Amino acid sequence: MAQPIIVQPGTKVKMKDYDPDYTGEYKNKTQAQKKILEMQNNMIELQELLYAENKRSVLIILQAMDTGGKDGTIKNVMSGVDPQGCEVESFKVPTPEELSHDFLWRAHKVTPGKGKITIFNRSYYEDVLVVRVHDIVPKEIWSKRYEQINGFEKCLADNDTTIFKFFLHISKDEQKKRLEERLEDPAKLWKFSEADLKERQYWSDYMDAYEDVLTKCSTDYAPWYIIPANKKWYRNVLIGEIIVNRLKNLNMKYPESKIDLSKIVIE
Repeated sequence: MAQPIIVQPGTKVKMKDYDPDYTGEYKNKTQAQKKILEMQNNMIELQELLYAENKRSVLIILQAMDTGGKDGTIKNVMSGVDPQGCEVESFKVPTPEELSHDFLWRAHKVTPGKGKITIFNRSYYEDVLVVRVHDIVPKEIWSKRYEQINGFEKCLADNDTTIFKFFLHISKDEQKKRLEERLEDPAKLWKFSEADLKERQYWSDYMDAYEDVLTKCSTDYAPWYIIPANKKWYRNVLIGEIIVNRLKNLNMKYPESKIDLSKIVIE
């Protein structure tokens, strides 16, 4: 049975209804590989068009549990795009300066300008996830942030920013497997952190928090996509397809020359 990917506004999300092993119409990696290459080529062309048109911007938000595949998604899906027009922003523990402002301030100042793509590796959604799970701020504060986030994203959308929000959904067993792989592979040891093990103890609390995020903050102008991410190849092809299809629907056009090119003579 087909599994929904986009969270329709007003839908009450329960994570138990979403299988992280789901692979849709694809049966294996080989079957998807040809589509991934096609998607990457389309992405390069569409990014060049976005950059040349210089009328709108693209914000891609990646949220996941530890080892969920945020870095892998950036590496594989955005492979080949021109770095002049694409930036990645990561959100770690807030600095003293950031804490002296509202929680959206540090995100707003790095949102993409016209013609640009910006990828948020984690985002302002941490302020209704981590702060909730670890009781960093009172519920009376973080509970108001869903509406504030929706308003912020509406402002971006009204100013010609196309917003993609992807929750990379892996199982707890898959996370265990990936953490063990980090311990066993010398090339991945640097990624291992004891903090990941501590956060793993709060898995159920995080799932509850994500359910509220996906339920309350999926809108027509900034929908959430729940990406089954146990299979990395399916994660990549699905996210690529979503981005390419929505960018195609923008009907972007190369700008016309402001001078009469018929009079240009190159000697």
